[in-house]
Amino acid sequence: AGNKEGDSDVFLFCSALQGLFDVPELSCPEGFQEAQDKALQESEQLVQKACSTPPGPEIVMIFDQLSDALCRVADLADFVKIAHPDFAFREAAEEACRNIGTMVEKLNTDVELCQSLRRLLADEVVMNSLDPETRRVAELFMFDFEISGIHLDEEKRKKAVNLNVRILDLCNEFLTGTHLPNKIDKRVLPEHIRSNFTTEGNYLEVAGLHADCPNDLVREAAYKIFLYPNAEQLSCLEELLASRNSLAQLVGYDTFAHRALQGTMAKNPGIRHVWGSKLRKRMSSGILFQKLMPWDHPYYSGVLRAERYNIDPGLYCPFFSLGACMEGLNSLFSQLLGISLYAEQTQRGEVWSEDVRKLAVVHENEGLLGYIYCDFFQRPDKPHQDCHFTVRGGRLKENGEYQLPVVVLMLSLPHSTRNAPTLLSPGMMENLFHEMGHAMHSMLGRTRYQHVTGTRCPTDFAEVPSILMEYFANDYRVVNQFARHYKTGQPLPKNMVSRLCESKKVCAAADMQLQVFYAALDQIYHGKHPLQKSTTEILKETQEKVYGLPHVPNTAWQLRFSHLVGYGAKYYSYLMSRAVASMVWKQCFAHNPFDRAMGERYRREMLAHGGGKEPILMVQGMLQKSPSVEDFVDALVSDLDQDFETFITDS
Repeated sequence: AGNKEGDSDVFLFCSALQGLFDVPELSCPEGFQEAQDKALQESEQLVQKACSTPPGPEIVMIFDQLSDALCRVADLADFVKIAHPDFAFREAAEEACRNIGTMVEKLNTDVELCQSLRRLLADEVVMNSLDPETRRVAELFMFDFEISGIHLDEEKRKKAVNLNVRILDLCNEFLTGTHLPNKIDKRVLPEHIRSNFTTEGNYLEVAGLHADCPNDLVREAAYKIFLYPNAEQLSCLEELLASRNSLAQLVGYDTFAHRALQGTMAKNPGIRHVWGSKLRKRMSSGILFQKLMPWDHPYYSGVLRAERYNIDPGLYCPFFSLGACMEGLNSLFSQLLGISLYAEQTQRGEVWSEDVRKLAVVHENEGLLGYIYCDFFQRPDKPHQDCHFTVRGGRLKENGEYQLPVVVLMLSLPHSTRNAPTLLSPGMMENLFHEMGHAMHSMLGRTRYQHVTGTRCPTDFAEVPSILMEYFANDYRVVNQFARHYKTGQPLPKNMVSRLCESKKVCAAADMQLQVFYAALDQIYHGKHPLQKSTTEILKETQEKVYGLPHVPNTAWQLRFSHLVGYGAKYYSYLMSRAVASMVWKQCFAHNPFDRAMGERYRREMLAHGGGKEPILMVQGMLQKSPSVEDFVDALVSDLDQDFETFITDS
């Protein structure tokens, strides 16, 4: 029972603002309820329409409209719930995500809705008349029904919906827990290292691993405190893994991994296991960890790189101003794809922070392709993670117009100062290129259906365009086009770029071994249940077998493994995508990173389809051959330093 006069003041204030992402309802937190209600109402009408429409291409279009109506709110809310500085907006977005997610799970077990699609798929004459993309999208919608348990009786379908909703809640809970700091009585730590941590009364707050700190004791303390097991988080993870397994078995899969890998390049856990085993065999013979602990590897890797190649980030940052890097991306995209990036003025209320910038992506012949909102700068309560978010997918609308894609790129860059613009370290520059690779996939994946637009494709293919951009970011011919000292205009010397690229091979084998460990752990957690041991015992066993560094008692790193939420049973995707990106770079771009003909082939064969084509067929189209498991492994190992066997002989 609110103050009516106050409520009207809020309404007047809201109506004076444009609305987040130019969505009129989202000028204030209460607008999420309105946007959600409209989406749910529209979805009900589309369900009725789908159920009364005879088999034909219109069925697929209606399903895609239904998907679009829900995703337009859910995708936007997915970003706002973690990135908006206003708690009220975050809370409203979280609620909208949950409600839309619940509706999606109900629709995925709606028998009458499924029957309308099943009739289409059963009509051989109509199916043969459909174009390949429409056929694939129809099959993907049916796949969504099947993995949700549409074939089950009513009681089991309800159980599947409830499990899905519970998994959604557990994912949110676990994700929140991965970022929470741990506290410890400050008297436990030696006085001379306390200043490295935040003080709260009699306690010290440890919010991360302090992996780059030169003080061994600080790194050890941070590791042991930050990774100390939290009973609630442990319980949450155990329930999440058990619930995923229950859902997978309920709908007919042996394990959650079997369910998750349907439709991917890996196809099933068996293939991924063979792939991972071959890679481990090729690498494990020579990685020597002597007297190292887990908190040492990141730090000493950096020390070795810096000492061997003199790559102090402070030497490089002046050449990588944000403006110069954006010019470099603009130049690369222009030469390779005929695309330019233009800054656009935003309306009041359209962005969530005054330092967010909006870019229009324009093709030289096709015109405006979409928009990228650049949320690049650090601010309080903003997650320290570099991400790409789809806010609105592209699709061909009923009136013949194309719905332009909208995405957000989120980084954590430092602000400019009175004396200098925003300067990026080499790692930050590479991350910018990586995330822009995702953005170009979203802009150029101009599919007819938003269900498969841009990055809406199998996870082990989705990272290919972004990782490929890292190869461009490490090529002197590309870097030379934009890296200029912000004061003098002097170009970055070629030998500095060469040193930087060579330095990345130092300890690269150990870094890759770490990725293999993460992927193996993820597969075991999502494999056969009940798990034979606790998640911590499995972690210890896998770490010592696959990675080689000892497990530290009373730590539980898996409770900070946030990728278990978004990449459950799919963490291997980073390695597989890197292998594909490596093959594409070496075969298609290494000779000339500005080759327009190859750029057009890349767009035509890999970017244009989004998820509307089998990923392995896109890879074959680009490479003009069908890669074997050995080709994937060779691509990864060939990127490593030739003498990686001598990783660290003296820590």
